[in-house]
Amino acid sequence: MKLKLFNTLSRKKEIFQPIKPSPVTMYSCGPTVYSYVHIGNWRSFLMADFLRRTLEYFDYQVKNVMNITDVGHLTSDEDTGEDKVEKTARSEGKTAKEITEFYLQAFLKDGRLLNVLPPNALPRATEHIPEMIDLVKILEKKGYTYTIEDGVYFDTAKLPSYGKLSGQKLDEKKSGARVKVAKGKKNPTDFALWKFSPTDTKRQQEWDSPWGKGFPGWHIECSALSTKYLGQPFDIHTGGVDHVNVHHENEIAQSEAAYDIPLAHYWIHIEFLQLQGEKMAKSADNFYTLEGLKNKGYHPLAFRLLVFSAHYQSKQNFSWPAIEQSQHGLEKIYHFARRLLIFSRGKNENSEEVKVEFELYQKNFKKALADNMNTPQALAVLFDFMRDIDKLMNEQKLTPPQAEKAYQLLSEFDQVLGLQIQEKASQKTKIPNIVQELVEERESKREEKEWEEADRLRERIKTLGYQVEDTINGPYIFPLHLD
Repeated sequence: MKLKLFNTLSRKKEIFQPIKPSPVTMYSCGPTVYSYVHIGNWRSFLMADFLRRTLEYFDYQVKNVMNITDVGHLTSDEDTGEDKVEKTARSEGKTAKEITEFYLQAFLKDGRLLNVLPPNALPRATEHIPEMIDLVKILEKKGYTYTIEDGVYFDTAKLPSYGKLSGQKLDEKKSGARVKVAKGKKNPTDFALWKFSPTDTKRQQEWDSPWGKGFPGWHIECSALSTKYLGQPFDIHTGGVDHVNVHHENEIAQSEAAYDIPLAHYWIHIEFLQLQGEKMAKSADNFYTLEGLKNKGYHPLAFRLLVFSAHYQSKQNFSWPAIEQSQHGLEKIYHFARRLLIFSRGKNENSEEVKVEFELYQKNFKKALADNMNTPQALAVLFDFMRDIDKLMNEQKLTPPQAEKAYQLLSEFDQVLGLQIQEKASQKTKIPNIVQELVEERESKREEKEWEEADRLRERIKTLGYQVEDTINGPYIFPLHLD
């Protein structure tokens, strides 16, 4: 089965063909560490993680690099405004290093809570200033740069292919420009490669360069870092859809102008996670953080599951009913996995084994992944599988070996979903003594066929936060809600 991905560059689904058999090289635009990453940003990072897991599920080895922007990202993407890190440092009365380290660690913590696979490399912009300066030198030597009052700029008019990612021609981009541009820019689409330090204020982060003391433009870091860690060209570049028109367009321009070869073969862009129909944005104070969801009682992996409930090329709306439904879905998955595990270790005296088409579920799951990472369809296969197997368990028609096979298939699905199903299923749950006593009392009532009293005890157990289910191997007790 061939994996197909939608390539923004070609504007169509393509069969994925890596440059080399191994490893697949993948670059993901990372966070700017001046504030907490909001859940809208996390949709993009989670889908990049899903893509990596999908590639590995299709037996590819993956080398994944994500940059950390700790300098150069201005409050306007048009090379004007203040450096976001410097601005936060000033407002909080801290050093730039303290700010970037704090928010980087917060980002990494959220990634662990969301079960995101760590990148193979996580380079910081500030640690690669020489590489960026060298790249600007190459562009200068080839005639693509010019210098104005506030920095060194890339002349987009000198690159005929500029605009190929967004599909807009240079004239269209010029006529569509609505922002105030830096004084002296030849074209509104030209962008800064190196910015000069302002004369009226002292920056915390600045470096000497052949053009003067200053700091790198935002776009140059991704070109320098991707080439250093993955080579050029590399296989896949991921990021949010908001990067198509400016950031990624400019990455392509400077990289391909410098080396005369493609930057990346596949460009995968993730649509916005919206709040009340609007894009989440820190500048508009229109966002939630993962910590905010946790404080309201929602498990981080419930948010991961929520993200996968919509296709990555579709806008997705966040709402409290949606995350609530996702939390219930996650609990349902964990409870099903625990039941399977218990069932696989018990006995089933039913001599008739019902045929279960495990291979069909597996094929349908992989088919969903192969179709441009159709996560809603993959989840539909998962929940159909759970429904069908659960029915067989309830009817005592599933043998322990079949339960073991079902558990292994569920674990295989989770290699891509990343919901930590095995970990949660095998996790020891300490049942309070009072709940244990009520369960034992209920078992006695059931043996005595006092069904109404047994039902009353079941409801009392629920009020204590636990559910009891009757299986062929005895009562199965589990907490109603996630820890």
